[in-house]
Amino acid sequence: MEESADMLSQEQIEQFKRNGYLEAVRAVSDEEADALRERMHEVLEGKARRGPESNRNLLGEESQRVVHQIVNIWEADDLFLKHVYNERIAGMVSQLMDHPVVRVWHDQIQFKPPKVGGPTDWHQDHPYWPIIQPPDLVSAWMALDDATVENGCMWMVPGSHLWGSYKDGTIGTDPDTFDPTPDFSLLPECARIEKVPCEVPKGHVMFHHCLTWHGSPCNNSERGRPAIAVHYMPGYTRYEPRHGHVMERRVEVKPGEVLQGEYFPTVWDNGPVAPVAVG
Repeated sequence: MEESADMLSQEQIEQFKRNGYLEAVRAVSDEEADALRERMHEVLEGKARRGPESNRNLLGEESQRVVHQIVNIWEADDLFLKHVYNERIAGMVSQLMDHPVVRVWHDQIQFKPPKVGGPTDWHQDHPYWPIIQPPDLVSAWMALDDATVENGCMWMVPGSHLWGSYKDGTIGTDPDTFDPTPDFSLLPECARIEKVPCEVPKGHVMFHHCLTWHGSPCNNSERGRPAIAVHYMPGYTRYEPRHGHVMERRVEVKPGEVLQGEYFPTVWDNGPVAPVAVG
């Protein structure tokens, strides 16, 4: 792979390996982020020509708190289709995975509206994806407006990706302090829990490993917190079902085979790949 100004430095790669996440780097312009945010609201309001895989309040329709989740908004909107193929992001993900082929597992909007934005409790991602192995995925979380401590940015626990899978991925959360509340008997003796806020400016992307502990508290501010996470998988990721998942209906390969197909597009193959729409 040739060196490029868009690529990560070896120091950044080592930081990711050590901490399980990488602090924000610029991915798109502010204007591009604004356009994506406008399209996000259109999809949320049902104005898009196509539908995503799902569109719901993660906390339940009866909850007074709201976390709008859209899975695979790239299926509903061409700007988001272009985004999952973003060659700057895909190239950096390939570096962090140390693998030449990168595919989309799925994307995910999480929008915490002003004042009523709810919490995303402490968790790991991979245990919530019980149809794919191994746990080598990398998520690219991009802010569509400034994500700050005030409006509910993500928090990470450095090094937690090295501790293995924790139960079903649910760590436990203190509702008053937003501290992780794990069962320490299930952790290695070396585990030290330190929660770190990860503010992300608009148009910037931060990366995290699929086993890194993370979460985000309520948004009680006057500003919304719109963001898109694209969950990328290395080209050797296999379909190994244990429980169901919203994306399982799109799987066209047999158990044990590499997960690929039009709903799991290849976005990097030793270099950029041109976007391909489904259908």
